[in-house]
Amino acid sequence: MASIFKFFKQSVFPSYLGVDIGTTSIKIVEVRQGKQLPEVVNYGFLESSGYLARANQALQTSTLKIFDKEVVELLKLVVQKMQTKSTEALASLPTFSAFTTILDFPEMKASELQKSMTFQAKQYIPLPISEVAIDWLKVGEFKDEKGFNHQRILLVSVPQEQIKKYQRIFKLAGLNLKSLEIESFSLARIFGGSDPTPTAVVDIGSRSTNIAFIEKGQLKFNKQSDFGGATLTQALAVSLGINPLRAEELKKERGIAASGPNYELSTIMLPFLDAIINEVKKAVYGYKEQFPEAAGVERVILAGGGANLFGIEKYFAKEIGLPVVKASPFSKYEYQPAIEPLISELNPLLGVALGLALREFT
Repeated sequence: MASIFKFFKQSVFPSYLGVDIGTTSIKIVEVRQGKQLPEVVNYGFLESSGYLARANQALQTSTLKIFDKEVVELLKLVVQKMQTKSTEALASLPTFSAFTTILDFPEMKASELQKSMTFQAKQYIPLPISEVAIDWLKVGEFKDEKGFNHQRILLVSVPQEQIKKYQRIFKLAGLNLKSLEIESFSLARIFGGSDPTPTAVVDIGSRSTNIAFIEKGQLKFNKQSDFGGATLTQALAVSLGINPLRAEELKKERGIAASGPNYELSTIMLPFLDAIINEVKKAVYGYKEQFPEAAGVERVILAGGGANLFGIEKYFAKEIGLPVVKASPFSKYEYQPAIEPLISELNPLLGVALGLALREFT
């Protein structure tokens, strides 16, 4: 993101913290420059399991509420357990805390675009301009039927109140908040970069799913769904009459399977997984409508904790009709051989945090 989301002058530190505060968890990576690539020297994550039994245990919700006191304490706890050497933090904002839209402008000079954007933003942003931070990014161009050049602009706005909350939380946790960015930009950085493949990144969190469309390494479009991994857990708990914590364990242990002893669990969860897949299909359709000139999506990358559901890649690919792979953000980093056995599980979980940290090394 641009400078409005940066809070300190550019300077060089030995290492940085990428901090992803999700709806039910906090994930942190500590990164420094390695021999050839950036190196992950430390990581940690903490999940609030209380949300499974009590809805009000989420750290933040899609109504933009973030519970400062709880987050500060959990953030301090993770940093303490990690024994981080750095206090310089880069953090993500969940997509639902921002307003985004695609605007169409005729080709014009940058100075003219800035004036036009300020005027247009007032028409679209649901809050007074004085109460939000805004930014925009050119995400496409095309010619109309008369041969005139147009440009598509992604407009992003975040309530100033939300930004101040994050600044307050990090200060109370003893960290210097160096910058904030929407999590979709972190995903685009880690899964796009120099890779030109048109990609849909499906980040399945506990309470929601974020669908980011990346082309030529750049975020172009994203959609949010209120379906997430906890939906499958609750379905198991209700159908089997068991504690939600036990349902979460079963989900992680057995995943989805088309046959065998786990078949019953699959029949319970699959309708809810189908709901997520249908949201992805709708998002792909919306992307094609918004960018008819863009290349079609060629693959899907599954990220977030929900991507660790056993069997999800194969099922997703069958239902959506595209190649599907699990996220592998650690491929952009060096790391100690000791964590190699954990990489498969950590890859989807730490995608946003690793994308955040990468901005200091690109």
